[in-house]
Order: sequence, then structure tokens, then C-alpha cells
Amino acid sequence: MTFHPLFGNGTNTLYQSNPPQARFFPPSEGVMLLPGTYKHKVAFITGGGTGLGKAMTTTLSSLGAECVIASRNLEVLKKTADEISQQTGNKVHAVQCNVRDPASVEAAVNQLVNDVGLPDVVINNAAGNFISPSEKLSPNAWRTITDIVLNGAAYVTLDIGKRLIKAEKGAAFLAITTIYAESGSGFVVPSAAAKAGVEKLCTSLAAEWGRYGMRFNIIQPGPIKTKGAFSRLDPIGTFEQVMLENIAVGRLGTPGEIANLAAYLCSDYASWVSGAIIRMDGGEYVSLAGEFNGMKEVTQEQWAIMEAKIRNTKGS
Repeated sequence: MTFHPLFGNGTNTLYQSNPPQARFFPPSEGVMLLPGTYKHKVAFITGGGTGLGKAMTTTLSSLGAECVIASRNLEVLKKTADEISQQTGNKVHAVQCNVRDPASVEAAVNQLVNDVGLPDVVINNAAGNFISPSEKLSPNAWRTITDIVLNGAAYVTLDIGKRLIKAEKGAAFLAITTIYAESGSGFVVPSAAAKAGVEKLCTSLAAEWGRYGMRFNIIQPGPIKTKGAFSRLDPIGTFEQVMLENIAVGRLGTPGEIANLAAYLCSDYASWVSGAIIRMDGGEYVSLAGEFNGMKEVTQEQWAIMEAKIRNTKGS
């Protein structure tokens, strides 16, 4: 889940629109792991040209990884690859890939293997989403989202996984889903269903393919500020403030925070972490889940009145 302009470019947080508790939870986006953590490692990131994919690629590259980013838009990919390479001093490769098409995935993986070899890290980040009443969804709209999110992740994972098994090489896989993959959500039903499927793909393979040296983990981000991505989810900016009020720490997340968690989960430091689903949402999920959480709006005077009534209540 991603948003628009409160964070500018996604790195400098502006607090004037945030609930007051946000001051206690400033984001720290500096790279967390030690320099060289990913030296001599290859990382393949789908949806790597923009947003969270770009942030994760930047972090991995800064830690020494040779990164290969993939998406349909080769022009955007090349621009991002050059930008990150100049920033980190490590080569970033751009590979065009439509994850909805198994033949395109196969061609992209062929290019990946030919250019840099089989990956040590695979991040399934490519996604598509939009808001719509479910009664207005066409079969094509359903197919578009599920093809990108679920089928795309499956095509990438199975293609690379089979090659890794044949080569007797291990790897760390990571999928980026969303908190409503767990709860479900109206008005984004194709995305919720597809993301839930991605999670079961990963947890199932964590059990089955551990014997081949592969780990699978999942990050469920809450609302993250990335440029333009929320134009399809909050096109008129109506819901951003409402969502802020539902986040316990009082602010949106940032791409750098997700990137640090992703870098940890895919690193050798997390070699005993597999099949994990980690929610990173500033407490949004638990804030929405608790039946009485809305009572934080009750004033001290109102509490005093209610407490007096409760004390005077007799029997059950």
C-alpha cells in the first residue's frame, strides 16, 4: 500500500499533518547493515524501477550487491539503474520483463543468468492495484491484477527456483504483500486475493524447498509514501488523513524503512528466518482490529462519568 505528497520524495518526513505522537517515532532510513554485507551476491528485484523496488535496490547495491532490476518499462529501469549505480558505485542492470507473461519471465531470467549468473536474492515486488466497488469489476480487471501479483510472482519464483535446484545453489526469496492480505479488504478485492495467494506460495515453498537451500519470507507493509503510486488508491487525497489517524505511531512509513527490513531478511544474518510474515505498518492493523480502540478519543471528563456509572452498576 502506498501514498502521495506528505513525504515529498519519500525520505524527508513532514510532521505538521501528522498526529502528535509521530514526533516520538521519527524514521531512520540510513542503511542498517554493515558495509559489504552483500559483496559478491546477485539480487534480482521485480518492479525495481520505482517506489519500494527502487529503495530496496538502492540499499542492496549500497551493501555491495550486483543488482538486476526488472519491469515492463525499460526506459524507467535504465534511468533508475544508472542513478543507483552512480550513487553506490556498484553496477545495476536493467532487464525488461512483463511478469504476466511466462515467456517474458523466461527471457528475463535467461538474460539475468547470462549477464551475472543465478541470483542469491530474489524479491517479488511487482504489483498492480486500483480501488473499485467489486460489483464494477470486469473479468479483465480481475485478471490484470491477479496476473501481475500472483501469477507473476509464481512465474518468477518457479523459473528461478527450478534453475537453482538444478545448479544446487541456495537463495533467499522475499515477497512484498500488504496487511490486508491477512485481513481482506473491500474495494481492492483482486489485490487482496492475489496477495494472499503470494503469501501461501511463499510459506508453502519455505516448507518444501528449504531442503534445496532456499528461504522464503514476506513483508506486509502498511501505508508507505512513494511517488505517484497512490494515484490509483487515493486519487483525490480523501483518505490519507483518515489512514494517518488509524496508524498507532501517527505517521506513514518510508521506503527506506522497508528496504532495511528487506535487506536483513535476505541477508546471511537471517539464515534461520524462513516462512516468516512480518507486518510493518506502524500499528495500523492492530489499531483497526481492536473493538474498543476507538475509545482513545474519550476525554478524561467522559471517563470520569463512565467510571461513576460503572461503579454504580449492580449485578451482571
